[in-house]
Amino acid sequence: MSVVELRGVGKRYESGAEIIDALKGVDFSAERGEMVTITGPSGSGKSTMLNLIGLLDEPTEGTVSLRGRNVTDFGEDERTEERRSALGFVFQDFHLLPMLTAVENVELPSMWDTSVDRHDRAVDLLRRVGLGDRLTHTPDELSGGQKQRVAIARSLVNEPEVLLADEPTGNLDQDTGGTILDEITRLKNEEDLAVIAITHDEQLVEYADRVVRLVDGVTRT
Repeated sequence: MSVVELRGVGKRYESGAEIIDALKGVDFSAERGEMVTITGPSGSGKSTMLNLIGLLDEPTEGTVSLRGRNVTDFGEDERTEERRSALGFVFQDFHLLPMLTAVENVELPSMWDTSVDRHDRAVDLLRRVGLGDRLTHTPDELSGGQKQRVAIARSLVNEPEVLLADEPTGNLDQDTGGTILDEITRLKNEEDLAVIAITHDEQLVEYADRVVRLVDGVTRT
């Protein structure tokens, strides 16, 4: 069963008197254990599609399903809980809090759930991405590649089933980017994740199990 599924999804924005169709009738699915990259030119709808999968936006038409449940009409509280429990996010710009250590940044998504102590998992994830000796370092003491490893560990601390990555190698040189993609691939297999990444980076495409191309809001495989 697909862990993510879009069916007939459209997203329409109004800009003054103009109506913009960012996505048009998109069908898409992803299963655990696979990496899918979404490519396409700027303005093709990649970020819109990722935001819909990540429950950060709502479709104008069509349905969004996660873990076999239709979440299209979820209220804000339900969407927040689904994001917390099912989804992990990795961004191009890392989005680490500068005053927190590496392990504190990784723990951050779990701090609102007082029923679970994720400290041990945060430490374990940092060790698994090669940062066991950087647990107490703040972001300004880490390289770009190390910051992205912290961000990857943070995305997995709540044990999600889906990892959403927005240009995860965009701010990294090719060698460092390759190392990060090796880490994501290894963790995808270890954690049985569905990884969905939007990118312009051909290096990331080479790691994908499947590539979906978006052109003018329409998917082409």
